[in-house]
Amino acid sequence: MFELKKLSKEAIARSLAKAERYRLLNEPGVAESICQDILNTDRENQDALVMMILAITDQYTASPVARFKESMKFVSRLKDKYQRPYYSGICSERLAKAKLRQGYPGAEFDAYEVLQEALKWFELAEEVRPSGNEDAILRWNNCARIMINKNLRSRPEEETTPISTDFA
Repeated sequence: MFELKKLSKEAIARSLAKAERYRLLNEPGVAESICQDILNTDRENQDALVMMILAITDQYTASPVARFKESMKFVSRLKDKYQRPYYSGICSERLAKAKLRQGYPGAEFDAYEVLQEALKWFELAEEVRPSGNEDAILRWNNCARIMINKNLRSRPEEETTPISTDFA
């Protein structure tokens, strides 16, 4: 098997720029790999954690729930009181979009529920946002528009008819 090579601390800034470039080139797997290298060198690098979260959420395809759980592990390592709820909202928003793309029966209801979670995260982020940063508001509005434009609603309660015991 292979032993992975270690990245030097001096290469972190340049590697972060490369990870961003690979995300923009729609190669999130490469960006994720670069972030793993950075985090192997500097476990608490906040920029690498954010890039890792975004690279993972770019890959919410075949198994979005598993990738969602993985991305949330990186969110929990963020130290900034704004970034934790903001990126939790991003993860939820992207999970909802993945569910809509999957299109299975009930996907619209699942997406609605996950978008509701995203809205809550973005509201928490809004409360602690840095002055002049309204990204959480922009994302909240985006989630609301998805629900409006796709006419997403909560899951209807199952209608149950009581069994009659009157056999007259």
